[in-house]
Amino acid sequence: MTGKDMNAQDLLLDEIRAEAWGTRQYTGRSAFDERVLAALREVPREEFVPSALQHRAYDNLPLPIGHGQTISQPYIVALMTDLIDPEPGDVVLEIGTGSGYQAAVLAKLVKRVVTMDIVEALATQAAARLQRLGYDNVDVRVGNGRLGWPGHAPYDAILVAAAAPDIPPALIAQLKPGGTLVIPVGGTHASQELRVLSKDGQGRVHERSVLPVVFVPLTGAESSG
Repeated sequence: MTGKDMNAQDLLLDEIRAEAWGTRQYTGRSAFDERVLAALREVPREEFVPSALQHRAYDNLPLPIGHGQTISQPYIVALMTDLIDPEPGDVVLEIGTGSGYQAAVLAKLVKRVVTMDIVEALATQAAARLQRLGYDNVDVRVGNGRLGWPGHAPYDAILVAAAAPDIPPALIAQLKPGGTLVIPVGGTHASQELRVLSKDGQGRVHERSVLPVVFVPLTGAESSG
């Protein structure tokens, strides 16, 4: 990696730290865990964007990746990752693989990542990309994210990178007691907000709104029937 690239990453992390401070009244977090920022520092974002946009890989912006999807803004990736308080032994479910960037960041912080995308082409490309880059603790699946992936449940945390009109019940059911689910909620052309749902030791859920956001819609039927 060149000095120029390293400088771009450092500048991006400085922007993320500044934005974390600026949004603290919404998120309740004036700074993100340095482990999370280190993971963003280590993941080569240019590998996860189309070649024509690699010169913008370290802009603090979402970028199109095809199929009507985007790679999320790095600040949002950092925020959502920080909100689950990742631990090295965690198993995390991600809905909306996209290019695989969020999964790669999570892979630096947790034991195992199960990531799903309903778009087979994106999932296939992401799986090949993650394998090539050495992220061997990521399991990429093609499927309806609204239904989650029961085979590896319950999960210590669930991240959803697409907006749903409400929180899918299947995802709540697959969240481990003591776990955290982070999801944007709202309509395609309506206001959306990032929400955090936590499940206590007795299985009761507690929900709070964090921040206004804009995400592509979560697609797929609510049931498999």
